[in-house]
Parts: sequence; C-alpha cells; structure tokens
Amino acid sequence: MAAHRKRPVALTVAGSDPGGGAGIQADLKTFAALGVYGYSALTAVIAQNSSTVERVAPIEPAMVAAQIDAVVRECRPAALKTGALGSAGVVRAVARAIEEMGLPAPVVDPVIVSSAGVRLLDRGGERALSRHMIPLARIITPNIPEAEALTRIRIDGEAAMRAAARELFAMGARAVVIKGGHRESASDAADLFYDGRRYLELRRARVPGGGAHGTGCAFSAAIAAYLARGSELEPAVRAAKRYVTAALQRSFRLGSGRALLDHFPRRS
Repeated sequence: MAAHRKRPVALTVAGSDPGGGAGIQADLKTFAALGVYGYSALTAVIAQNSSTVERVAPIEPAMVAAQIDAVVRECRPAALKTGALGSAGVVRAVARAIEEMGLPAPVVDPVIVSSAGVRLLDRGGERALSRHMIPLARIITPNIPEAEALTRIRIDGEAAMRAAARELFAMGARAVVIKGGHRESASDAADLFYDGRRYLELRRARVPGGGAHGTGCAFSAAIAAYLARGSELEPAVRAAKRYVTAALQRSFRLGSGRALLDHFPRRS
C-alpha cells in the first residue's frame, strides 16, 4: 500500500466520448499509459463516435464542482487539465474550484467545436473561458481554429501564429502551445510554444493518413501527466508531442469513421 501512495495523480475535467477516442475516456487512457492515476470530473454526456456528435447533455455546474470536491478531498492531484466545459456556468464553477481549493494551474485545452463541427462550448462559455480560465492556465493548448476564435487573429502564417500566441499569453496564460496540425500544406506537424520569453517550434514529421480522433485531448492529457510526474513545463510539452506522435503512428480504425489513437505502447 505504501508504494501506491507515491503514485502521481492527475485530474481531468471534460466531457465524455462513449467511443473512447476523445474526452474523459481518452484522457484517462493517456494518464494510465504514462503511469499516472486518473481522477475525472464530467462536464457533459456526449453521444458521439469518431465521426459525428449526435447529442450533448450538459452537467449542472454545481454537480461538476461537487465531483472535483469529492476527489480532491481524498487526494490532491499533482496536475489538472480541462477539456470541453460546455457552458459559461461550468467554466466559472471549475475556475472557482481551482482557486478555492488551491489546485495546480491547469493545462487548458480550449475545446470549442468538435472535429465533427458541433459546438461544445457556447458563446457565453467562450467569453468566460477568456475571462476566468485562461488567466489560471499553466499552459493553454489550442489548435489553429481555437486560437483564431479566442484571439480574433487570422492565422495565415508564422507571424500571425506568433501574434496569436502573444495575445493568449497577454490574456493571462503562463505559457501557450498552438498546435499546427491544421496547417495541411506543411510537410511536418509544427507546434509553436511560447512562454513570454521565447518561441520554440516543436516539429515532427507529419504522420500520413489525415490525423485521428482525439489527438488534442491526448496531447493536453499527456502534458498534465508529465507535470504530475514532476517534469518541468517545456520537457512535458516535448514529451507529450512524442507520445501523441507515436500513438498516431499506431492509429487504427474500428469502423468507417476517423482513425483512433493507440494510447498504449507495445510491450514485448
């Protein structure tokens, strides 16, 4: 029992994916693959699979806060990430819980619209995210469309990408990584990391096949997992990129939808 008490714990606050490719389910797989015990607080029950979102049932903000309170009273997580939060009320409730409980600064994955084109954060939630959650963030991890929505900057090249990173940093995030996977013309997948002092380009050869469902969830969860294990931020981001790239290289399909990440490395 003593050995288990030393196990790192991370908390994910996000919506569900019954197909297991994204959301809470993908976050918990990522935590487990990286040797971290996963706590979770559900923000929405989402009927979806790898290609479509059919229905979203939000969880009441008080219930989201109660889930966080219940697990934190048992064991304080060493790291925290947020995903789809759904509404302004949930955003405010989660931000309040982080502040009142003295939780670690979160890895904020600003999920606004699903890859299927369905909105997972309402307009009021976008404003609340900018006002209440981004200022708490240890790091924010938008893809290009999310960065454009939050900053109102059209990202059409490197200069615009850097400008968006600066704007997100000015909104209060301690660091920013803008994921470059949506830049389909590029031969590699280049993410931009910015911590207020310097810009770093994190490059990996683009994996053929058109991407996979849930890569953003896995990336932010992996950052949180490495932080829970005691890593500093920049090494955590680099390690998370390696983890997602490897999971994408092993991706597979169960049906006619998008590819799914293989979260667990092969072991002989």
